[in-house]
Order: sequence, then structure tokens, then C-alpha cells
Amino acid sequence: MKNSEKKDAAKMGKEPVPGKGLLGRRALLRGALLSAGAAAASVGIAQADDSIGANAPEWMKTPGRSFSPYGTPSKWQEKVQRTIANPPGRPGTGVSRTPLQRLEGTITPAGLHFERHHNGVPDIDPSQHELLIHGMVKRPLAFSTDVLARYPMETHIRFIECSGNSGGYNQAQPPQATSGELNGLLSGSEWTGVRLATLLNEAGVAPGAKWVIAEGADAAAMSRSIPLEKCMDDAMIALFQNGEAIRPEQGYPMRLLLPGFEGNMNVKWIRRLNVTDVPVDARDETSHYTELMPGGKARQFMFPMGAKSLILKPSFGMNLQGPGWYEISGLAWSGAGRIAKVEVSKDAGKTWELAALNAPVLPMALTRFRLPWDWKGQPSTLMSRATDETGDVQPSRADWVAQFVPGQGYHFNGIQAWGIEADGTVKNVYA
Repeated sequence: MKNSEKKDAAKMGKEPVPGKGLLGRRALLRGALLSAGAAAASVGIAQADDSIGANAPEWMKTPGRSFSPYGTPSKWQEKVQRTIANPPGRPGTGVSRTPLQRLEGTITPAGLHFERHHNGVPDIDPSQHELLIHGMVKRPLAFSTDVLARYPMETHIRFIECSGNSGGYNQAQPPQATSGELNGLLSGSEWTGVRLATLLNEAGVAPGAKWVIAEGADAAAMSRSIPLEKCMDDAMIALFQNGEAIRPEQGYPMRLLLPGFEGNMNVKWIRRLNVTDVPVDARDETSHYTELMPGGKARQFMFPMGAKSLILKPSFGMNLQGPGWYEISGLAWSGAGRIAKVEVSKDAGKTWELAALNAPVLPMALTRFRLPWDWKGQPSTLMSRATDETGDVQPSRADWVAQFVPGQGYHFNGIQAWGIEADGTVKNVYA
């Protein structure tokens, strides 16, 4: 701010202006008086405390609440909640979405991790639950949670994304909704458990086996066919999420974790792994999770999630408060490995510049990107484009849509755009 502007602000006694980092005259005078009062109180600390107390906010005048057995968020954060969508009359079927635009970093709190249920959340007694490995193995084995706890464990940070995430972008007109409502079937966590290959090797996989049929212990007996190659690679039977036992809605007491693969395959409440030589074509992989293309053919078993990014700040519902400096921030990820770079455009894709990636940049994990932006008050269109370590580049929305028939919403990873109007209003736009 220029010296003349500072003098004008001082004359008007203005309070701090967001983004300017300046204290107004009244605030400075109040601070000076408090400091002078404290310095003059040589008669004792109590007098200084009284002086400070008279000007302190209410929460400094009374003792705070006591300890609690399990911590909860501040009441001032009560609006940071998942959004729930389920069919009428079927409360146990549907989804809840993570409010991505209200979070920071890359780790999703367990209580805000997105949910996808087919027939409700089972209440499983861990003492009566076992994981059975059978089929084309030399000896069938059953593992209780107590038995699994004796095996060597690994900890990895991984994302899970529902293949139906961002499906609203297949609509003819851009839906005006928050980023969490559009993209919130995505979360990132620290997972701890036993590598699945360890258990399969102990059971002894028979020659000719190529697939594993995973089945959950929910009322839908949700099942998926998984390539044996993935199960012998980085798959995990997860027991802990973000340091605590997996919560019921995330598969307690154990779930299958398949890094980088579509969320539905990470079967929760895992109870059975049937080793076979062919996929089973279960209900949940034929009636859902297939991609219909022009000409009548459909793609099936499109497991890995493609390179993808999205801008969370600013986004719909987070209008800009006048010209000045803002931070463009968002998330990028890929089911193929690490994010190599994220580019940001402020002019609908005419020009691009590299964003900074927050460390650590991990494989199959969410990566936070950031870029400072001095907004001059002109209409702008913000976009982000991710490239992963394999060279896969996030496609434009138009290129993605052209692959499929209208209404196909699985595996959307097209570039998303936010339009900034001159008055700071942020809208979802197609660019």
C-alpha cells in the first residue's frame, strides 16, 4: 500500500483489511494502550491481568471445558459435513461425499471420508468375523482380526475414488454445485494392514489361477473380480485408517485396499477371497461400472483411475472478495503412480503455468498443488491439468465426452473449469 493510502486509512481508523495485512489506527492505539498498561503495572502481576481481562474476549475470562474421551471438531466447524444422496425409501443405499473445498492438505479426516453403500453399514462383531481364502489354493485359510494382527504390517498413504466420481460433468449444462458435491467421491487416508500377497502365498496359489473374487460381509454381499496380478502386487487387507481402527462405514473390522483401482473394488467388510481362473461377472460389475461407447459396445474392467486434478480454491460458493492476491489450490492424483506436474490456466487454456506441488508426492496418493494469483478484477477462467509419471495427461472435457454415449458417467477425469466473473462470482463452466 502506498504511503498516501496508509495515511487515509489511519485517518479513517479502519480495521484490518483482508489480504492487506495492515492494522488500522484504532487497533494500533488499542494495542499501545494495553502495552502501556501492562508496563506500568509494576505493583504486581494481578493488576496487569485485570487490565488484560477487561479487554479480553469472553473465552479468556472463564476456564475452558475439561477433557473428553474422544475428540470432536469445533462447533464452529459444524457445517463441514458430508453431503448425502440416496434413493427414497432406501436409506442404506447411496453415497455421501467429502466436502473437499472445505479441507486442506491431502489427508481426509476419517469422519469425512466419502461413503458408498449398497445395502447399509453392517454391525460386525470382530470376534465372529473371519477372512476366508479358498478356491484355487493348496490349502484354504481363515484369518481372524486377532490372527492378522500378528502378521507384519505396512502403512501407506493412498487415495480412494469412486469410478462414478465427477459423473455430473457428462450433463449438457455445467451443474452449479460445490466441488465437494461434484467431486466428493474422493478421499485420501493413511492405511495400515497386511499385504495380501503374504496371505495368498501362505495359502499357496495354484497354477492357472488368474483372478480373485472378493466378497464383502454386508447385506448386499458386494462382490468384484480382481486380477490376481494386482492382489500379488500392492494390495492390502487394511485394518487401520489414519491411525485408528477402520470405522464401520469404511469396512470395519477389515477391508480390501487396491491402490489406484476404482473405489468399488476396494471391498469393505471383506469376508471371502475366492481364487479362480476366470472373472465371475458379478452383479456389481455388470449392471454397474461399465462404460458404454458409441456403436453399442461397452468397456468393462477399466480398473485404474486416470490422471486427474481439480481446483478447490476458488471454486463454486467461494466468491472472490475484490481484486488482489489469492491462492489457487487443489488436488491431483493418478491410479498409475505419482503426479509429475500440474499446470494451471487462468485464461481458459490459452496459456498454462506450473503450480508448486506440496511434498511428499507419493504414488496413488492425493497431491496438493498451489499457485499465487494476483486477480485484477477481470473475467477469468481457471483450469488445472495433471500429468502423471507415466506421461498420462489429463484430457479436456470435450475429448473425454467424445469417447462415450451421452449419460455415461464412470471414470470421468476431464479438465474442469471455474469461471470468475468481474464481480468475483465463481461458476462451473465448460471450456
